[in-house]
Amino acid sequence: MADVPPGGTQTVPVPVHPPFPLTRLFYALGFAFVAWFVLWLVFLLTFVQFVLFAINGHANEEIKHFSLSLVRYLWELVSFIIFLRDERPFPFGPFPKAG
Repeated sequence: MADVPPGGTQTVPVPVHPPFPLTRLFYALGFAFVAWFVLWLVFLLTFVQFVLFAINGHANEEIKHFSLSLVRYLWELVSFIIFLRDERPFPFGPFPKAG
């Protein structure tokens, strides 16, 4: 009886939940579309690299570095979408560098 207040009723603490992050949902949907586009661009550059390799016998270094930057950007996009990071990717932050 020691934990009951003098009024006779006991209050139960209600857990406080943060509001639903609606703005983050909209950013995630937008970044998901960008990630889809970037993924297909990486596939296209892969095909171009294979063609250039077949013609020249070696891979194009500029395309390799640009593809690496795109893959790092894709990782930033996906990691924001699945809540691994809170910083918004490019164009709200810097574009990742290749090396």
